[in-house]
Amino acid sequence: MFERVLTRLDAERAHHLAVGLMRVAARLPGARRAGWRRLAPADPALTVEAMGLRFPGPLGLAAGFDKNAIAIDALGALGFGFVEVGTVTGRAQPGNPRPRLHRLLADRAIVNRMGFNNDGAAAVAARLAARRRRRGSLPIVVGVNIGKTKAVPDAQAISDYEASTRMVAPYADYLVVNVSSPNTPGLRDLQAVSQLRPLLTAVRAQADAVTDRRVPLVVKIAPDLSDDDVLAVADLALELRLDGIIATNTTVSRAGLSSAPGDIDRVGAGGLSGAPLAARALEVLKLLSSRLADIGTSGDDQTRGPGDTPDVALISVGGVSDARDVYERLQAGADLVQAYTAFIYGGASWPSRVHRELAGLLAHGVTLRPAERAP
Repeated sequence: MFERVLTRLDAERAHHLAVGLMRVAARLPGARRAGWRRLAPADPALTVEAMGLRFPGPLGLAAGFDKNAIAIDALGALGFGFVEVGTVTGRAQPGNPRPRLHRLLADRAIVNRMGFNNDGAAAVAARLAARRRRRGSLPIVVGVNIGKTKAVPDAQAISDYEASTRMVAPYADYLVVNVSSPNTPGLRDLQAVSQLRPLLTAVRAQADAVTDRRVPLVVKIAPDLSDDDVLAVADLALELRLDGIIATNTTVSRAGLSSAPGDIDRVGAGGLSGAPLAARALEVLKLLSSRLADIGTSGDDQTRGPGDTPDVALISVGGVSDARDVYERLQAGADLVQAYTAFIYGGASWPSRVHRELAGLLAHGVTLRPAERAP
């Protein structure tokens, strides 16, 4: 269906159409619950305990699809184990000029320069609050991804993140600090540990101030960081006792694409997601997993003894195409896995199919050999 229908539409228009259809379907009497009963991960082997939360399955939807928290239950009914909404900013903003979302069909990839278009933290918080009160909402884990408002000067970035945190943290099952989108000028500079430390410390303090529970705090990093910088983020996560790291966001690289050079040039700047990101996303996951394991066995983290496993969840995203990709990420150290582009290409049945096939892989103890992986 994707290639026959949606590829004939402008990518952003197709996205809005898909979200609209899901919202309409979810409003039909009993539709959400019926979908959840039929498509939600049901095999106990798929259940994941991470960040103090219980996930019915390890595959979730990455931020970027439901920016404004309007389709959470519809997405949950399709079989995702969790849904991350956003990116949400302190103020509403329109994002970058259109066109700003493009497909590279030959690579099963997407390039976006959306620019954090969203209704703002106050509007999203109100929707999340209303959803909690509404009967019939699905028991699905909901993360909220927050970023910097473009109009806010870099010097005021922390206060902007604090404002978003105050509004959305009471309604988030977990909170993500996004410092890795390539589409907001200066945002990726915040990944430097010297700037990331005070930002994460401030967000943690604000979340604690407005909630009676401890909302898990996660940071999302870019695949374009050097290996040393990736390891520095792992060390910082341990220092600040973060609950998780999401690796990775989209890339600005265009290396190794199969699409015609003219098509790549026409698409222009923005973050690339999809199959071409798989290799680097897996590399970053292994770097993080190895670093955390080394610290756990050495006892270098002074707050833990030798042999204690650092309690930092790893959420792998980038280039996940099928159940074997999910399985490979879990084997490489991921606690949870997210997808976005593969869902766009795979359609509404994709998340439930992946969870079903993953359960089969786990039941048969499949171990992937390197020869089975695409280069």
